Amino acid sequence: MKKNRLTATLAGFAALASLAVTPAFAQSSVTLYGVLDEGIDYTNNAGRGAVWEMASGYAQGSRWGMKGSEDLGGGMKAVFQLENGFDVSSGRLGQGGRMFGRQAYVGLSDDRFGTVTLGRQYDSVVDYLAQTTANGNWAGYLFAHPYDNDNTDNSFRLGNSVKYASPNIAGFQFGGVYSFSNDTNFANNRAYSFGGQYANGGLLIAAAYLQADNPGVGATGAITANDASFIAGRMRVFGGGINYTFGSATAGFAYTNSNYQNPTGNGYIGIPLAAAGVTLNTLKYQNFEVNGKYQFTPAFFVGAQYVYTMENYDASSGSVKPKIHSVGLMADYNISKRTDVYVQGEYQKVAGSSTQSILDDAFIPGVQAPSSTGTQVAVRVALRHKF
Repeated sequence: MKKNRLTATLAGFAALASLAVTPAFAQSSVTLYGVLDEGIDYTNNAGRGAVWEMASGYAQGSRWGMKGSEDLGGGMKAVFQLENGFDVSSGRLGQGGRMFGRQAYVGLSDDRFGTVTLGRQYDSVVDYLAQTTANGNWAGYLFAHPYDNDNTDNSFRLGNSVKYASPNIAGFQFGGVYSFSNDTNFANNRAYSFGGQYANGGLLIAAAYLQADNPGVGATGAITANDASFIAGRMRVFGGGINYTFGSATAGFAYTNSNYQNPTGNGYIGIPLAAAGVTLNTLKYQNFEVNGKYQFTPAFFVGAQYVYTMENYDASSGSVKPKIHSVGLMADYNISKRTDVYVQGEYQKVAGSSTQSILDDAFIPGVQAPSSTGTQVAVRVALRHKF
């Protein structure tokens, strides 16, 4: 009799335990995901002539990642994301050889008050403004503005960062991020950024601001030496954009303004930006982009982009104002829900006053090297798979 009573008691405890544990597992989730983007590129002039090459991660950077959440009750949850970037052609790690170079953060999210996260993250230009550009939305790398001077193609991330993102308030969202220098000189390679967007039906309006002090200096700051697009005394970027979707068509316009004080190098071309014996005081870019996309069928779209860039090159040798014209075309066809093939082409021309430096030569982000002339053409055919 006692044995039967003990058995019944243990069975009751087991049942209660199962009821307590099951909801906890049901309210937590972890998702594994990824993108593999691999194709063949042709560049008509990469310094020493034409080149054919296999290249990875253009329409989207090749990646795999994990993201998850745990329900803490009362509308609050813990969140995390780890995202690795890699090169499909060679298997090498991207983003300066980092294990989770694309994103790595943990934080808390509340349905009413928004989300706070800490780690390696995107700035507000990427979070809000970039989606109004072709390269930051559907086209990717080849369509980036010259040298990705405004980071709308997320050439770098912000390390040591604290980010806030608001909930959706009647179509309006906003946020900001502060990135610590982790240096005894508090302002040495720190960064901060903020932005917002408004979405209603087919309308999207966005704006953002980003500033970094001494980007590309050292290995522990906001924008480290092996992650920077420009190495400079100060970087300041701001801009706004608008997209409107009507039926199968989407049209967009974006304006960005990038200002670099005392720039000494660029992560894409890896050589001094000024001629020998010349000091470059400031380098400014104003980018005016118009873009459009038409969805012919649910599986097939065609997109186009034109960017007019006004450059202001102020050096000890004088100040000049070259102009850069960039034109891009893309067609994409979905073989299935997770696999597509695409074709892209980009043309760039540098015109107007000469800087007497490497910046006189055309350079499309993503190609091997600058052209030996003021023009350059790049074409890509690629396969992309998402999981």
